[in-house]
Amino acid sequence: MDRGSKRQQAFEAAETEADKMSGGWNTIESDAGVFTFLLDNLGVTGVQFEELISLDPTALLSLSPVYGVIFLFKYPTTALPSEPSGTPLPAAAESLFFAKQTIQNACGTQALLSVLLNVDTAAPSGEGVALGKELEGFKEFTSQFPPEFRGEALSNSDRIREVHNSFAKSSPFSMEEQQRAAGDDDELYHFIAYTPIDGILYELDGLQEAPISHGPCKFEEFPEKVVPVLQDRIGRYPATEIRFNLLAMVRDLRIRARETGDEGLLVQEEGKRQGWMFENALRRHNFVGFGAEMLKAVMREKIKEGKYEEWVEGAKKAYKGRVDERRRGGDGDEEMAG
Repeated sequence: MDRGSKRQQAFEAAETEADKMSGGWNTIESDAGVFTFLLDNLGVTGVQFEELISLDPTALLSLSPVYGVIFLFKYPTTALPSEPSGTPLPAAAESLFFAKQTIQNACGTQALLSVLLNVDTAAPSGEGVALGKELEGFKEFTSQFPPEFRGEALSNSDRIREVHNSFAKSSPFSMEEQQRAAGDDDELYHFIAYTPIDGILYELDGLQEAPISHGPCKFEEFPEKVVPVLQDRIGRYPATEIRFNLLAMVRDLRIRARETGDEGLLVQEEGKRQGWMFENALRRHNFVGFGAEMLKAVMREKIKEGKYEEWVEGAKKAYKGRVDERRRGGDGDEEMAG
């Protein structure tokens, strides 16, 4: 066997092992456009996601009706509290959709389904929300399952996994990243869903044994009552050791615009959707080759002009400046994925 064949076999074996560790689920970005079109591609209508810049009840209220909030955070494992706040309610898992997490990379999709599959589409608050054939069937199929089996059913759903993976970033290093993530226990990503169900504010965390109650909460009270719960959660970690973002699942804002005749809002929301579609399309493509060819073209041009050394030195100085700025505390936002 030649060297190339051996290298290919080794690569395929490593790729198979990485696939086993991830359960075939790839990492996707925690992004309003990703989550909105993920549900859209599963046949869901009437909902969208909005990113929350701050923990402000007023901002949440302005998006009403709000069906729930997805809280994504990245933390060092040494900072993870041993006990959740709130009251675990094991019996509640029989009357609502709650699934145990079995695959790390599926936790984002599991969190958004934890909100969506608990929306009362027959109530006035759920008017206009439709799960679609795929998720209606999944919800009915798993309705009598215990949480562990629901988690397994989700992880083994070919269609849901296929749609989830269609939003993963294309990368020539994806296999290496999966292997590193599977063996790296310094920092972890985790999604938790918060949603009002039958007059109770629930925390639905697939790593916990049961749904967790945070007290009475009418549907219309959720924006005000969930904020202190989130603040308490964040406050349990050192400020320097947790990074997070929040996505609210709300009624499709285009429906509101059409009902109220707000043409400005409708144009704004349609434009937002177009932007999301463009960004999602970019995520599916790997631009490493394109970037390499562009760099080669620039290098050839600089050499031809006799400015290659000057260009390289300028790039080094610019890079050093960015590193120095980062060390002074201006390291900016970090993309969250899960």
